[in-house]
Amino acid sequence: MKEYTIKFFQFCLFSSLYIALCAVLMVYQTHSLLLTTKPSADFLLFVFFSTICSYNFHWYLTPVSLASSQRVQWAQQHKGWHLFLYFIGLIGSIVFFFRIRQHWFAISFSALLTFLYSAPKLPQVFFKELKRIAIGKTIFLSFVWMYVTTVLPVIISGETWKMDFTLFSCSRLFLIYAICILFDYRDRADDKNDGIKSMITYFNERGINNLFTISLSFFALTTVALYWYGHSVFTVATLLVPGIIVAAIYNIAKKNFSDYLYYFVLDGLMMLSGLLMLIERI
Repeated sequence: MKEYTIKFFQFCLFSSLYIALCAVLMVYQTHSLLLTTKPSADFLLFVFFSTICSYNFHWYLTPVSLASSQRVQWAQQHKGWHLFLYFIGLIGSIVFFFRIRQHWFAISFSALLTFLYSAPKLPQVFFKELKRIAIGKTIFLSFVWMYVTTVLPVIISGETWKMDFTLFSCSRLFLIYAICILFDYRDRADDKNDGIKSMITYFNERGINNLFTISLSFFALTTVALYWYGHSVFTVATLLVPGIIVAAIYNIAKKNFSDYLYYFVLDGLMMLSGLLMLIERI
C-alpha cells in the first residue's frame, strides 16, 4: 500500500498535475482578493490544461541531468506519459481557448511567452540560439507565472485596473522570482553545461544571496503596502507567510536538492497563501 501511495504521489508531482492545481488556485486567489467576480470554469480549465501542456512539453524535451534527480529519471522512464499528457493538455487548452476566445490576444501573448521559455530545448538551430540571450530566464519565467495568474484574470474580468492590482502583481512576481532563484541555483551546473546563461550562473555566491534578499524585500514591501489600499491585516499577514517560509529554508534548499523539497514545497509556496485564505473562508 505504501509503495502505491508513493508512486501515486510521484505521478501527481512529476506529471505536473500538482503544479497545474497550484496555478488554478492562484487564479482563484486573484479573483477572491482583487475582483468582484468569480473566475469562470472555462478560464480555470484553460489554465489547468495549458499548464499541463507546457510543463509536459518542457519535461519531454529535458535531457539527463548532471545532478541526481528523481524527476529527471522519472521523465526519462515515462516519456510516454509526458507525451500523452502534453497532447491531453494541448487538446484541453484549445477547447477552452475557443470558449474564451474573445480574449484571444491577451491569452495568445501568455501562450507565446510560455513557449519561448521551453523553446531553447528544441533541436532546431534557431531555437538553440535563444540560449545565448537567456540571461534573464528566471525573471522571464516569474513574469509568465505572474501574468497568467494575476494580470490575465483581471483582463478577462473586464474590471478597471487599480493600484492594489499593481501591488499584488509585484508581490506575486517577487515571491515567485525568489523561489525561482533557488531552482536556478540548483540547476546551475546543467545550465552551464547546456550553454544557458542566467544571472545565477553569472553571479558568485554573495551576488546570488543579495539578489534573493532584494527580491524578498520588494515582495515584503509591495505586500505590506496592500494594507493602505483596503486590505486587512489578516490578508497582508497571510500573503507574507510563503515569503517568510522561503526565507527560512533558503540555506537548507541551497544544500538539499531533494525533488520533493523543490517541486512539492517550493512550488507549493506559490499557492500557499491562496490555500490558507480558502481554508479560512471554509
